[in-house]
Amino acid sequence: MQTTQPLRRVLVTGATGFIGCRLAEILAGQGIGVVGSGRVAGAMEEARRRRLEACGIPLVAGSITEAAVCAAAVAGCSHVIHLAAAQHEMNIPRQTFFDVNVEGTRLLLQASKAAGVTRFVYGSTIGVYGDGGHAELDEASPVRPLNDYGASKLEAEAVVKEWYSRLPTSIARISETYGPGDGRLLKLFSALDRGLFVIFGDGQNLRQLVYVDDLAAGLSALAVDAKAEGETFLLAGTQTMTTVEMVAHVATALGRSTRVRQLPLWPMAASAALMESMLRPLGIQSPLHRRRLDFFRRSFVVSSRKAHSVLGYQPGTSFLAGAKLTADWYRAQGLL
Repeated sequence: MQTTQPLRRVLVTGATGFIGCRLAEILAGQGIGVVGSGRVAGAMEEARRRRLEACGIPLVAGSITEAAVCAAAVAGCSHVIHLAAAQHEMNIPRQTFFDVNVEGTRLLLQASKAAGVTRFVYGSTIGVYGDGGHAELDEASPVRPLNDYGASKLEAEAVVKEWYSRLPTSIARISETYGPGDGRLLKLFSALDRGLFVIFGDGQNLRQLVYVDDLAAGLSALAVDAKAEGETFLLAGTQTMTTVEMVAHVATALGRSTRVRQLPLWPMAASAALMESMLRPLGIQSPLHRRRLDFFRRSFVVSSRKAHSVLGYQPGTSFLAGAKLTADWYRAQGLL
C-alpha cells in the first residue's frame, strides 16, 4: 500500500507514561516534530509532563475515549505511535479496559484517517499470550490472555487489523520494559538497595526485558519501514533470565551485597485471593493482590527474529548495563 514514509510530525499517545515519554524525547532529539497526548493524574506523570515541556513537545491532555481529544492530538501529524492504555489499575470496572483500549483505539484510528496519517503503529503487549511458560513465543504462537488488560489489548489488535485496508497500520507486541524513568521496578531496586529482597516461590520463572531506548528504536522502525505495514512484530531484548538472575543483576548494578530470602508462593497467592474477594465488593483496594505476584510466577521467552530479519531490529543494551543506567537515574532523582 505504502512506501517508506519519513517521520515528519509524530503523535505519541500515552506520552505521560514511561515508554511514551522516553520515545517522545528520543524522537524530538532527532529533530522530528512530536506531539504528545496523555493524562496527568499523579506526581510521576507531572514530572514526565515537565520533561516533555523541556523538549518543546506540546501535550494534548485528555482521554482517547473522547473524539475531540483524538482529533486535536492527531491534527497535522504524519504518523501515530499509539501507546496510551488503561493499565492494571485496581478497583476499576472491567468495562473501562475495553472502553479505553478498544473503543479509544477505534476513535484514534478514525481521527488518524481523517487527518491523513500515513502510518499508525499500535503498541500492544506480550500479555496477550497469557503465561508463555518456558516455550519460546513468536508472532504465530497461540494467544490466551489471562486478565482484562490482556484481553482488551488483543481485541484492540483486531480493530487495528480491520482498519488496515483504510489506513496503513503495524502492531508491536512489547515485552517487559525497563530503564530510566520507569516507576514499576523502583520497588525492586529500592529493596535491593536497602539490602534485602524477598522472592516468593523458586524464582525460576523466565523473563526477557527490553531496555526502553532499544524498544524506541523498534517502534520507530515500525513507523517508517514499508515492510512493517499490516504486520505484527514482537519487540523484546535478547537476554533471557530467571527472576533470581534478574535480582542478582540489579544488585550488581547497585553495587550492593544483598540478602535474598525465598518464601513459598502459595500462602501469599491464597491470601491475595481471599483479600480481593472480600474487599473488592466494598470498593476497597486490597493491600495484596494476585496480579503483583505474577512477577514471581509468569514466564515469557519471546523471539524477535521477525523484527530483526524484516526491520533490522537489534537491541544492543545488556540487562546489566541497562540496570546500571536505571540505578543511576533513580539515584539522580533522589529515589534511592
